[in-house]
Amino acid sequence: MKTRITLVVLSLILSLLIGLTLKRGSGDNQTSTENRPLVIGFAMDTLKEERWQRDRDLFVARARELGAEVLVQSANSDDIRQLRDVESLISNHVDALVIVPHDGAAMAKAVQLAHEANIAVLAYDRLITNSDLDLYVTFDNIRVGELQAEYLRDRFFANRPANAPPIRLVRIYGAKTDNNARLFKQGQDNILAPLIASGRVEVVHEDWAENWKPENAKKILNAAITKVGRNFDAILASNDGTAGGAVLTLAVWMDVKLSKS
Repeated sequence: MKTRITLVVLSLILSLLIGLTLKRGSGDNQTSTENRPLVIGFAMDTLKEERWQRDRDLFVARARELGAEVLVQSANSDDIRQLRDVESLISNHVDALVIVPHDGAAMAKAVQLAHEANIAVLAYDRLITNSDLDLYVTFDNIRVGELQAEYLRDRFFANRPANAPPIRLVRIYGAKTDNNARLFKQGQDNILAPLIASGRVEVVHEDWAENWKPENAKKILNAAITKVGRNFDAILASNDGTAGGAVLTLAVWMDVKLSKS
């Protein structure tokens, strides 16, 4: 189901890009598209997570089906490198540019450079702030956060007595540089705030995982364990990578506990 939804979104992006390219025209720096396929630059933050690898593969495959070519660059979560990637794609005379920004604010310069070259820019999944984007395509990230917290709520409170001790929760947010991380948190807060206010949930530790890296999620959970021991009931992580880091930390912690017992 997730792959199908992603394919629909990416197909929509390709259709929008074709329309944007025709609207902007070929530009002085581009060869006429009448004699060659549409060339799309895809400047990605990272390919370390399976999700982004899947998105890249689906995007490239669908573009080829529609007769377009895709030049893919991955910045490994480095703002300077991502800006250079965009400059390289512009130099390769792409007709349109899709950016998954590492830092939404830092990539405003990339949008400016592309527009100076008469290239349309679409931000995918993460907003590029303080820029004149042509389009922004994303998911309902507040709703994603709500769904994450709703699962937690339903898991613990379906049959839990009102006078039971509070659920002690560790929260691992995403990267501060990613607007989506704040939206996920906002959605989670929509569900958790009443439970926290009523004393049914206690947040014992929380922090932001820089660059969404699993190793940073591991550090956050290690800090939580140092602070409260294993005296917590659940971990709410904002994506699969941070959740994976938390799982690895728990596995190590459990192995140490078992070896001592």
